[in-house]
Amino acid sequence: MKQKFLLATAAAALLTLSAQGAMAQNLAIVNGKAVPKARLDALSQQVARTGRPVTPEMEGQLREEVIAREVFMQEADKLGLAARDDVKVQMELARQSILIRELFADYQKKNPVTDADIKAEYDKFVAANGGKEYKARHILVEKEDEAKAIIASLKKGGKFDAIAKKQSKDPGSGAKGGDLDWANPASYVPEFSEAMSKLAKGQTTDTPVKTQFGFHVIRVDDIRDAQLPSFDEVKPQISQQMQQQKLATFQEDLRKKAKIE
Repeated sequence: MKQKFLLATAAAALLTLSAQGAMAQNLAIVNGKAVPKARLDALSQQVARTGRPVTPEMEGQLREEVIAREVFMQEADKLGLAARDDVKVQMELARQSILIRELFADYQKKNPVTDADIKAEYDKFVAANGGKEYKARHILVEKEDEAKAIIASLKKGGKFDAIAKKQSKDPGSGAKGGDLDWANPASYVPEFSEAMSKLAKGQTTDTPVKTQFGFHVIRVDDIRDAQLPSFDEVKPQISQQMQQQKLATFQEDLRKKAKIE
């Protein structure tokens, strides 16, 4: 009799442990249907990816969200909404979005941008933008004769900024007396850049400079060594840009390989 009692007690204990194990795997039971805890874990991971911390309070809110979704899904199933053609199309589009997102994430994980790649890109940036920077002004007009008349006026003591405000056709710099602020010569069209780079501090072009925009009278107010950001300052931006470029190349390669009729 005692042995039977012990066996019954052991069986009850096993059933209790089994039930506790099942509950550990489930978040709740809604209308008799188990809601797996894995859903809460997945939702928490989604929130964490956005950079928001999953606090105990947030976890409680997410738990309620998962349970509410199950309640609503059960009602949608009861109404047979998943069988509707328009809903099927939306569900397929959602499925595609998830898979495509994971495809791109998988590619980026397997093809990371290395520190060496980023440093090489930064070195190219420095090579292209190093050297000197110029603080220049210009007056833009449509005709060469107008530019020649302005140069003559400046030689007689005319004020550059006053003439620029009155006659320059460049709406951006004209209102500021022709001021273009600090810039690398590579920022300008070649003809403008070449003429500006020949000027010393305080010097004005003796002849009009023709570009696709018209005729320019250029003055250099100051020259300095290029002020470039350090590698550490721009490393995150370069990394992101290179990742986007690699992903765009991957996407384009897939499209080129696809047989589209």
